[in-house]
Amino acid sequence: MKAGFLGAVLASAAMMLTPVAATAQQAVPVAATTTVTATGTVKAGAPGATIDRRIFSQFAEHLGYGIYGGIWVGQGSKIPNTRGYRNDVVAALRALKVPLVRWPGGCFADEYHWREGIGPRNKRPTKVNTNWGGVTESNAFGTHEFMDFAELIGAEAYVSGNVGNGTPAEMAEWVEYMTAPAGTLADERAKNGRKQPWKLPMFGVGNELWGCGGNMKPDYAADLTRRYGTFIKVPQGTRTLKIASGANAEDYNWTEVMMREAGGHIDGIGVHYYTLPGDWAKKGPATGFSEEDYARTLSKTLKMEELVTKHSAIMDKYDPGKRVNLAVDEWGTWYDVEPNTNPGFLYQQNSLRDAIVAALNINIFTRHADRVRMTNIAQMVNVLQAMILTKEGQMVLTPTYHVFEMYKGFQDATVLPVELKSPWYNNAQWVMPSVSAIAARGADGVIRVALTNVDPNRPAAVSLTLDGVTATGATGRVLTAATIDAHNEFGQAAAVTPVAFTGAQMAGGTLSATLPAKSVVVLELR
Repeated sequence: MKAGFLGAVLASAAMMLTPVAATAQQAVPVAATTTVTATGTVKAGAPGATIDRRIFSQFAEHLGYGIYGGIWVGQGSKIPNTRGYRNDVVAALRALKVPLVRWPGGCFADEYHWREGIGPRNKRPTKVNTNWGGVTESNAFGTHEFMDFAELIGAEAYVSGNVGNGTPAEMAEWVEYMTAPAGTLADERAKNGRKQPWKLPMFGVGNELWGCGGNMKPDYAADLTRRYGTFIKVPQGTRTLKIASGANAEDYNWTEVMMREAGGHIDGIGVHYYTLPGDWAKKGPATGFSEEDYARTLSKTLKMEELVTKHSAIMDKYDPGKRVNLAVDEWGTWYDVEPNTNPGFLYQQNSLRDAIVAALNINIFTRHADRVRMTNIAQMVNVLQAMILTKEGQMVLTPTYHVFEMYKGFQDATVLPVELKSPWYNNAQWVMPSVSAIAARGADGVIRVALTNVDPNRPAAVSLTLDGVTATGATGRVLTAATIDAHNEFGQAAAVTPVAFTGAQMAGGTLSATLPAKSVVVLELR
């Protein structure tokens, strides 16, 4: 990702009204009342696509304290660690059941040469991170460290290759180094501490080729994707999905050209979209914002529905069987950095607003689960919309972390379509449905319903008829707080955490729940 990309395009979106939500979810006007009402039906008898667990995936780039200090402290650190990995962060990520991690970038991947990150750490070259902060990169965290980390937290690996200033041969040798069971590169890997090959479920054929990955035109990028992808070969009996560098937000022509010219050579194509309250010059603060800022942010994040719908429609022309995955492999909020921090480190706080942004996006991805089978929120630790913040030996779980934890039961679940009529929430010109809802039958057989009330002032009484399933009760948890910018900080790490939710009940085949203002609720039906 690149801090300055698409300024003109997103600036033009700054005054837009919210796009229509899912076709099955309509907003209806209501008078200003203490509690608003939403009604709908859970179509349990007409199940949809499987929600690939990878839509809950993460992203870790060599950026600021995302890797160094956030994940990796080194074996000599006073911070409790296992082989150099922070014990507290590893435990928190294992509890989250992170499905997959994208690494090493981002723009960092476009200049990353993998051989600089293998072998004895004291012999690895030190370089300048030209994309993020101009700081030195020790290369202490390389291929072995990342793959070991992924295994440590129980996640799959999604490695981004260097098309920007690398060669097809370099990329092919990296894939061979990671996956080959025998041969010269396998022997070299063994000398560096890993005899058995790693599993490599996904490999990115470049990153943001339209921007920091080379400022390419789509036809040229498609040709390079075909060329580089040809030499990504893995051992017989294994498979690595090839993910093409996709569009920047609403650049639909990029998707058109890439699918037309290279669609038969790839297994996925990305799209990147960041939610900014303002524009690239002045994004807005992560805390201390107004309700209008809050409404603007949510309205702009709901543009994801339009983006996914339109990119999917283009892909359907060339891939009606939906073989190719629309991978939203960079998404999340992007604010002005915290005061007195390096602007190139992209360190920002994370509030209840971010939790609601996360829930809304997950709901969108779920409604498009037939095409969207991987997404990567940016980023995992200490960067942008992070799961975790660290400061020396301290760690804080963010409200976004808690949303991902609450949604764990939706991994690999089956979509149960929800038809919902919601009241409106509006502030100034920013208008959107108050309530967002999804439902699914989990791999464990449990039916879960996730409900988000974006209205920061009014509770929402939700009534959902269950069509095709019988339930007698509902239990769950709620995430909310007194203010829209409530957040967890060092020394006050539990200000925004989930608690038991007692406002739901079943009667006569109908689920009723009163959602607090500005809240995320996840229910399990029994």
